[in-house]
Amino acid sequence: MFILPTAYLAPVQHYAMLFGDEPLVEDRGEHFVKQTCRNRCRILGARSVETRVVPVEHNNPAGATHTPMRDIRISKHEPSWQRRHWHALRTAYNSTPFFEYYADDFAPIYERPYTFLCDWNADLERVVLSLLEVEARKQVSENYVTPTAGDTDLRQAVQKNGTTADELFRPASYWQLWASQGSFVPNLSIVDLLFNMGPEARLILQASIAMPQPPKPHN
Repeated sequence: MFILPTAYLAPVQHYAMLFGDEPLVEDRGEHFVKQTCRNRCRILGARSVETRVVPVEHNNPAGATHTPMRDIRISKHEPSWQRRHWHALRTAYNSTPFFEYYADDFAPIYERPYTFLCDWNADLERVVLSLLEVEARKQVSENYVTPTAGDTDLRQAVQKNGTTADELFRPASYWQLWASQGSFVPNLSIVDLLFNMGPEARLILQASIAMPQPPKPHN
């Protein structure tokens, strides 16, 4: 079983896992971790990789020392953050081949008010899965998931710069609007793949997950 965190427009790695054979579970009982994909995504702009961060409340409910992801609230002190994020997406991807085809699917979510981060992430994920025509086979746990033998814990796998400790993820390269020759940037937000490649995104995801090889029989 793969254990994943909730993620804002999750990196390509998360969606590649949908094409593997292992069960997936999203842990909403884990504690919030700053500066991770839980509330930030990485997109490729004209000049560099940009990070967009969903502002969250810093006060833990009921005075708790740690806050489960299911209880993390989006901050009310930055009311224009959705508009800024959508502007950033339009600026980065308006000239890509498929932005105009998919923009109307994403735009309403950037206009709708949200209280909890997990709800925001989940609605965006539903849009992505629909565009990829992939079944939502991932389970959601409201309580902390304790790994057992054979589980792969990916909750801390993706670092701030998109690198990952997941040995099964082999990011397949694809055409990116703003990448100079030979400078493919792997494991950006899934929207980078969608807006640049459209329906071919499925093929890239399938090519990015290495299936574990069965043990060789003894002679």
